[in-house]
Amino acid sequence: MSVREFVVLGTASQVPTRQRNHNGYLLRWDGEGLLFDPGEGTQRQMLRAGVAAHDLNRICVTHFHGDHSLGLAGVIQRINLDQVPHEVTAHYPGSGQHFFDRLRYSTAYRETVPLTEAPVTGDGVIAATRDYVLETRRLSHPVESFGYRLVEPDGRRMLPGRLAAHGIKGPDVGRIQRDGVLRGVALEEVSEVRRGQRFAFVMDTRLCEGAYALAEDCDLLVIESTFLDEDERLAQDHGHLTAGQAARVARDGGVRHLVLTHFSQRYSDPEEFERQARAAGFEGELTVAHDLLRVPLPKRR
Repeated sequence: MSVREFVVLGTASQVPTRQRNHNGYLLRWDGEGLLFDPGEGTQRQMLRAGVAAHDLNRICVTHFHGDHSLGLAGVIQRINLDQVPHEVTAHYPGSGQHFFDRLRYSTAYRETVPLTEAPVTGDGVIAATRDYVLETRRLSHPVESFGYRLVEPDGRRMLPGRLAAHGIKGPDVGRIQRDGVLRGVALEEVSEVRRGQRFAFVMDTRLCEGAYALAEDCDLLVIESTFLDEDERLAQDHGHLTAGQAARVARDGGVRHLVLTHFSQRYSDPEEFERQARAAGFEGELTVAHDLLRVPLPKRR
């Protein structure tokens, strides 16, 4: 059975706290797993969340600040220790290749699993499979940073009433889906477009064109909201978003479910992030993330 869910492994910005681990996030997409921004302690959080190294097919790093990448060494070594039977691909900013190399080979271990390095150098499609297209957009942060967007290809939903009106049933339904036409009836006459699901992951950034492009029409948007609105100056200076700014990105992009994460240790009341996001005009489903939370992708419209 296909599973599409987002697993939160950690939600702290800069440093872990008593309640929050460094960043770490897993997207389960049917039979694949995409690990985003494995900060320090991610390997242990995976264990607590029931996520195995065998679940990982891609590792996607937005940038090379420690809270988003210090866990790479442990995760990569665990992949090899557990002898994951499939290839794993790592995506990361190409300008940080020397950081990736240091983390990958920070200590001695036996390499048993092919790890494909796929550095990101600009906006665009970085992977295309039968089930999804993975894209990146450049963000605005003191070091080079990229956000990720996963888009499922559009499909078609068969309409039983129209099929019946044209006398199409049984094996003929499969034939018209495969061939596009049956006895003069076009597939478009008995079906409608089923829009593919869309997911975006936006970490450390100021408001920028890339953040808006990633969020557009997403079913699920995971986005940093390091600061509350009263600290907007700090957010701008350090290359981050406030709760209200993150919510406006989601509002303007028509996002269905917004997940806020990456919280500064200066704040103790997570409900304030929700209040400010609502005040900014976001009316969709809203989640303030906490460690080990699981968020299912919204059901199709």
